[in-house]
Amino acid sequence: MAYNEDSIKSLTWNEHIRQRPGMYIGKLGDGSSPDDGIYILLKEVIDNSVDEFVMGYGKKVVVDITPDGLCEIRDFGRGIPLGKVRDCAAQINTGAKYDSEAFQKSGGLNGVGIKAVNALSDFFEIQSYRAGETRGHQFSQGIETESKRIEGKTNEPDGTRVAFRPDLSVFPPNTQFRTEYVEKMCRYCAYMNRGMAVYFNGRRYISKNGLFDLLTEAMSEEPLYPIIHLTGNDIEVAFTHGGQYGEEYYAFANGQHTTQGGTHQSAFREAIVKTLRDFYKKNYEASDIRSSLVAAISIKVQNPVFESQTKIKLGSNTISPEGETIRTFVGNFISRELDNFLHKNPEIAKTLEAKIKDAERERKELSGVQKIARENARKAKIHNKNLRDCRIHYNSKNPRAAETTLFITEGLSASGSITTARDAESQAVFSLRGKPLNSFGMSRKVVYENEEFNFLQHALNIESDLEDLRYNKVVIATDADDDGMHIRILLMTFFIQFFPELIREGHLFILQTPLFRVRNKQETIYCYSDTEREAAIAKLGKNPEITRFKGLGEISPQEFKAFIGEGMRLDRVRLEDSHKIKDLLAFYMGKNTRERQEYILENLRIEQDPVND
Repeated sequence: MAYNEDSIKSLTWNEHIRQRPGMYIGKLGDGSSPDDGIYILLKEVIDNSVDEFVMGYGKKVVVDITPDGLCEIRDFGRGIPLGKVRDCAAQINTGAKYDSEAFQKSGGLNGVGIKAVNALSDFFEIQSYRAGETRGHQFSQGIETESKRIEGKTNEPDGTRVAFRPDLSVFPPNTQFRTEYVEKMCRYCAYMNRGMAVYFNGRRYISKNGLFDLLTEAMSEEPLYPIIHLTGNDIEVAFTHGGQYGEEYYAFANGQHTTQGGTHQSAFREAIVKTLRDFYKKNYEASDIRSSLVAAISIKVQNPVFESQTKIKLGSNTISPEGETIRTFVGNFISRELDNFLHKNPEIAKTLEAKIKDAERERKELSGVQKIARENARKAKIHNKNLRDCRIHYNSKNPRAAETTLFITEGLSASGSITTARDAESQAVFSLRGKPLNSFGMSRKVVYENEEFNFLQHALNIESDLEDLRYNKVVIATDADDDGMHIRILLMTFFIQFFPELIREGHLFILQTPLFRVRNKQETIYCYSDTEREAAIAKLGKNPEITRFKGLGEISPQEFKAFIGEGMRLDRVRLEDSHKIKDLLAFYMGKNTRERQEYILENLRIEQDPVND
C-alpha cells in the first residue's frame, strides 16, 4: 500500500471523537455496567451543573431520562454566556475551566466533555437562560441543525439546559440507562455537594452530612464503632471498621468518583497507619490497622490530573500550584484531626485498638496454617491437575493482559470442552472436583485449610491483595441446572466472604451459555432464553431441529469456541446493595434450614420443559 500525501487524513473534532470514542468515554457498553460510556456522557453534563453549585450559583440540578433514552439536565446556575453557547458545545478545548478564578477546583479542565456528549448523540440540544434572554442550538452527531436554533426573551430562571440521546449507531442497539446506576450517580453527587438537591425523574436526593451519609448507606452491617467524620478545607474523610475481610474505599477528587483510587487514596492509607501507630505508641502492622476498614475520602485539587478522560484515577501529586504534595496535605490533616478526635473520644479509641489487636491475633493464628498451605500451593504449581494455565497473565506487561480469563468449572466433561476450545494464550481453566464447601460464616482459616480454596486463591494470586492478580476476568462457568446454580452460589459466597475487592473492582463474572440450539440445513442459531428460542423458530420456519443443552459437557468443543471467544456473554457479579447481599447470604447459605424449607415449599413451581430432545 502506497504511503503518500493522500495517506495523511485530518479529522474534524466530532469525527475524531466518533472514530475514537474510547479515548473520551471508556467502553461502549450497553448500559448494563455502571462504567459503560453512556453514564460518562450523563456525568459530563451533570458535572458542569455541579460546578455552578460549587462556585455558589444554583442549589438544585434536575435530571430526567425517558424510556427511549432521552436525557435532560437542567441547572439553575449563571447560564452559559449567550454568545458562547455554540462554542461550548461544538468547539474543542473551549470552556471557562481554564480560568482558575471562575472554576477553581473543577472536575473537568480539558474543555472536551460536553463536546463528546454532542458528538456521540443522535440528538443534542443545549440552551442557556441568562438575564431574561435565551439562546440554544441543536445538533446531531456533532453537526448543528441550522433550522433549530433558539433565541429570544424568556421568563425562565437563569441556568443551562442540556438534552441528549446517545447515538445507537455508536453504542450497541440494545443500549439503555439503568435506573439504579443513575440513582447512585445522583446520590453520590449529593454526598459530594452538601446542600445541593439533585432530582432524578422526580425523586429528590440531598445530603446534610456528606461522606458520613455515604458510609451509613454503604455499610453492610453495623459499624464496629460510630463513623469518624473529619472535615477541613478541601478535604473530607469518613471511616470506621466493619466485620468484612479486606479494605473498602470510596475515593473522590473534585467531585469525581475515582473508582481506581489514586494519590489521595494512597496518602490516606499511609496516613491512617502512621497516625494510629503514633497515637497508640505501638508499631502495629499496616495490614492489621487497615483490616476491615471502610473509608471515604474526598479532596479538592487545583488543576487536577486524572489518568484518563473518564477521571477514574487521580494522578496529581500536588494539591495546589504552591507545590504542597497531596501526601503531605492528607497526612498532616489526618495526623492532626484524627489524633484530636481519639483523645476526645477514648471509648472509640479503645474499641479501635481492640479491633487492631483482633486482626493481629487472627494473622498470627493463621501464620502456621499459611506456611503449610503455601508449601502445598508451591507443589501444586507443578502437580496441580485442577489448573490448566494460560501463557499470558494480567500482572504481566503483555499487550493482551486485559484479555486474561480464568474459567472455574465443575466436572471433567465441562472442563474438557472449555479446555479444548479456549485460547491457550489468554484463557485458563480451574476445575472443581465437586461442590465446594459452604464457607458462609467461617473464618479466613478455611481458605488455607480447604485444599481446593487454597489452590484457587493461589491460582488467582490474591492472598494479600489484588496487586498481582493473574487474570483480569474470573468467570464462574457452571451448568444452568440446580446443581450448577448451587455451585455458582457457593463460589460467590466464597468470594464475597473473603475477597470482596475482587468483585468491587469488577473481576468476577458468570458465563452465559446457550440453553438451546435451533437449526435447519442452512443455519444454526444458539439461544440464551425462551424468547430467543421462539424468535429463532420463527426465523428458520417449519420444523427446525431444536436441542436443549442441559449441561456444559453436552456442548462440543467446536461449538464452545463461539461462546468463549469475542462474542462471549458475561454477567458481572456486583456488590451494589451490601445490606441485601448480607441478608440474602444469611438466608440462603446460613443455618436457618427450617425457615428456608418453608420458603421453598411456599414458592415452589414445577414447569414443563417445552423442548423434546
